[in-house]
Amino acid sequence: MTVGFALSQNVVFTAYAAAAVCFIVGIRMLSSPRTARRGNWISAAGMAIAVGFTLTLADIDDYLFVAAGLAIGGVLGVPAARLVKMTAMPQMVALLNGLGGGAAALVATAEFFRLAGAEGRAPADTVVAAIFAALLGPLTFSGSLVAWAKLQEVMPGRPIVFRGQQLVNAGIFAGALALAAVAAVQESKLLLSATLLVSFIFGVLLVIPIGGADMPVVIALLNAFSGLGGVTTGFILSNNALIIGGTLVGASGTLLSILMGRAMNRSIANVLFGAFGQLAGGPAVAGPGDGSVRATTAEDVAVMLAYARRVVFVPGYGLAVAQAQHDVRALADMLQDRGVDVRYAIHPVAGRMPGHMNVLLAEANVPYDQLYEMDQINPEFAQTDVAVIVGANDVVNPAARNQQGSPIYGMPILDVDRSANVVVIKRSMSPGFAGIDNPLFYDPKTSMLFADAKAAVEGLIAAVKAV
Repeated sequence: MTVGFALSQNVVFTAYAAAAVCFIVGIRMLSSPRTARRGNWISAAGMAIAVGFTLTLADIDDYLFVAAGLAIGGVLGVPAARLVKMTAMPQMVALLNGLGGGAAALVATAEFFRLAGAEGRAPADTVVAAIFAALLGPLTFSGSLVAWAKLQEVMPGRPIVFRGQQLVNAGIFAGALALAAVAAVQESKLLLSATLLVSFIFGVLLVIPIGGADMPVVIALLNAFSGLGGVTTGFILSNNALIIGGTLVGASGTLLSILMGRAMNRSIANVLFGAFGQLAGGPAVAGPGDGSVRATTAEDVAVMLAYARRVVFVPGYGLAVAQAQHDVRALADMLQDRGVDVRYAIHPVAGRMPGHMNVLLAEANVPYDQLYEMDQINPEFAQTDVAVIVGANDVVNPAARNQQGSPIYGMPILDVDRSANVVVIKRSMSPGFAGIDNPLFYDPKTSMLFADAKAAVEGLIAAVKAV
């Protein structure tokens, strides 16, 4: 099915410029919880403009095929976005990254196959872009699938390593580069297909040795890869909207990866090749006390909370798993009604993707002015009566400050141990993603409330009412 009209390229390019402005403004607004929702809508409007005006290009001659693709995408995407649980949001982001990389690989392959072997040689820029997408797309797709499987616990979240792994990975990557170079020179469809396969295998091997603690960085990096895949697709199709959008995604994903790495005091190379979390936690490392933990009850904690001047909640992945954010908000409201100063401390790598805790607390309508980033809240812990840790572990581990042999040594943490009292809501004494013990749990001023986060907070709500 074809149509009989097409807008001029100048009109389309102007629309692309407007879409680019929407992307930039939208991404800028995502930096604050107050404006993030509006920024998301503005970015979506930019994408709608880009897609809508692309459909007016004269190069499109089969709208039935395009409509079918849009319909399939809508049928699959809308329910997935509406029904996905907040705890599964990192998995969804990983899958979306993978689909971006896979789409880039498919477009590159189709265009290369169309041009290769035709009369004369294909344009050099198209061949280079197609080869680059063939290298990056399958890697992003398979790596994202592995990241999803680790987050979904379909496969072990710990690093999967074997002897000589880095040499094997280096050899496979070198092989992919060699195949891509020869495929470009000879314009060989067979060698391009081999490049796609080897890149896919390399993506799997690249991500399996990365542990759960590094998943926020990995997701951000794969997001950057998917953006770069969009750039290559834009060059192949001579589409400015794809080039601009892909560049923004690639740049923001790269910067986010670097910032997340800094938040963990680790380089991107160390994340990719360090097998962080490979060793399970060893014997308990005692804190200032006698090496034993002090269990408590909801009633005892309720008394501390009800008569405190300042309470700081520290959310972690345990809160996300238990879906306890609404209960924490209800408890915080009760304390505020009693005149308690309530705040939330957000570590940049808490959870399993960047901004995970911000999203959960925003879903519970926690006031934005109560959310404090790590640099803002750390100086305040010394004046905090009770720090309540809800499912966090590594991001509050003092070993990062004072144990040079620890895998997380040097990682910036939330200084909860400087509070007058610490309450840790945790189901057991199991270690966090880093696989190491937490000396904070043995500190004499720390009380352990062993329970599922949701059940524990519900118990605290009932106990505070009775105080």
